[in-house]
Amino acid sequence: MARQSLRTLAPGLALLALFALLAHTLADVIPGLNALIVAVALGALVANVVGTPDWAAPGIAVGALLLEVGIVLLGASVSLAEVQASGPLVILLVVLTVAAGVVAVELLARRVFGLSDKMSSLLAAGSSICGVSAAAAVAGTIDADGDQLTHVVATVLLFDAVTLLLFPLAGDALALSGKQFGVWAGLSMFSTGPVAAAGFAHSPVAGRWATVTKLTRNSLLGVVAVGYAARYASDGGTSNAKLRQVWTEFPKFLVGFLVVAVVANAGLLSSAALASIDTVADWLFTLAFVGLGFDIRLSEMRDTGLTPVLVVLIHLVAVSALTLAVVTTLF
Repeated sequence: MARQSLRTLAPGLALLALFALLAHTLADVIPGLNALIVAVALGALVANVVGTPDWAAPGIAVGALLLEVGIVLLGASVSLAEVQASGPLVILLVVLTVAAGVVAVELLARRVFGLSDKMSSLLAAGSSICGVSAAAAVAGTIDADGDQLTHVVATVLLFDAVTLLLFPLAGDALALSGKQFGVWAGLSMFSTGPVAAAGFAHSPVAGRWATVTKLTRNSLLGVVAVGYAARYASDGGTSNAKLRQVWTEFPKFLVGFLVVAVVANAGLLSSAALASIDTVADWLFTLAFVGLGFDIRLSEMRDTGLTPVLVVLIHLVAVSALTLAVVTTLF
């Protein structure tokens, strides 16, 4: 069984490895190119020009797991002393941003644009917490239908692609420091993969802060999803089933990231081991970002309805502007 699974995954993994190697080669040869952004671009180019081959799809799907493993290993490069110095402030900013975002999107979607209650809740969760994962978790707790979730996922993926391109450009144009850019991206962007990609496209420091900030946002998924479950409890479904759905979608790699960070900061790993972990994490990110590129489909973006896009666009512009002002003032 394991041998058969490996044969199924091998072609797609080989394709990811080929594009990851090409991305690093191009970045080494052409000044100014970032390997992670090139990796995303290569995946997106193939997916939109020729499509994802059936024989490669299972292996390419493993890219999501590779991203989670890379984030876990990234914990080894995080200084807990530095995080401790700014941690309470970052946590406060995350809580305020998520709370304000959920409320604002709910009100905007329902009162201004007249969207349904459940569609509004999915948009609020997806844009305020952790993108597709949050939308999927909340969809399970409020018994949203598949069409609503599909529409929200398409909207989130649209903005994942746009922000992945624009945020690094904005960071360079504004001459933000690594810490400023990382916290800003972690507070403003949606899904974990694009946040990490944008952060590392700016600098290693930005990549680490973007990931730490984003994981802090992700940790609020359980609280928000349980809140939505209680709010929509009258719509049917058992509490246990809804809580199981929250746990299924909860980003468990966050726990692994914290464990690795604690082990590394306790001095239990040699400098050689830390260097090896850093190299492995870098390649895992490159492989994962090729897979991320395959998820960017222009046809799906064209099919996304205009109203959810307008709601999320207003939210993104407002949050990005406000958090940028706060981050550049405080850090």
